Amino acid sequence: MASLDFDTLREQMVQDQLEKRSIIDPRVLMAMRDVPRHLFVPSELQHLAYRDGPLPIGFDQTISQPFIVAYMSQCLQLSGHETVLEIGTGSGYQTAILCRLANRIITIEQNGMLADRASRTLDMLGIDNVELYQGDGSQGMPDMAPFDGILASAAVPAIPPVLLTQLGESGRLILPVGDTHSQYLQRAYRTGESWMLEQLIPVMFVLMRGRYGFPTSHAADSQEAG
Repeated sequence: MASLDFDTLREQMVQDQLEKRSIIDPRVLMAMRDVPRHLFVPSELQHLAYRDGPLPIGFDQTISQPFIVAYMSQCLQLSGHETVLEIGTGSGYQTAILCRLANRIITIEQNGMLADRASRTLDMLGIDNVELYQGDGSQGMPDMAPFDGILASAAVPAIPPVLLTQLGESGRLILPVGDTHSQYLQRAYRTGESWMLEQLIPVMFVLMRGRYGFPTSHAADSQEAG
């Protein structure tokens, strides 16, 4: 695997999987060019890191397809000064992309071993504008709100109102809504005390567990994580 030219593979990923689709935000494209996705997957799968699909990262979780990471990041419409809440740290790859796009990232992961692994990878890359917590992401982080953006990498049966209330003025929320059979990305904008909801593209993510997610006894078909 050491002979692979990851820089070239990453550039090909951006050109073939992102630029030829609907990813046009130059800051998102630059972040996807800069962040080494192969460092966020198990060593035995690094040769597959820049292919067009998710990969397993253990604990019945996966690292999301590059296009989905870029698409969700683009949908947040970040300019660089924002504070963003990420729900579902997973591998830490989506976290690393967000750290290139916003001023400060608060990320929360339920699985302690995944959280520790992601923290080590982010530290290794010198990414320091992130705070990682372990806990029930479905409740958000009310003590640290409001947020300019909220991104969730796990599906909920419906948008939790508690997350909407943690959006700041003009804040944006991106998350998958549905079950193990059918999910869509939804985006919510906040204006004053009202929210505009928008349905985006079909996706398939792991189910979010917790108070405002799915019960822990519910069987899930894991497909995507951060």
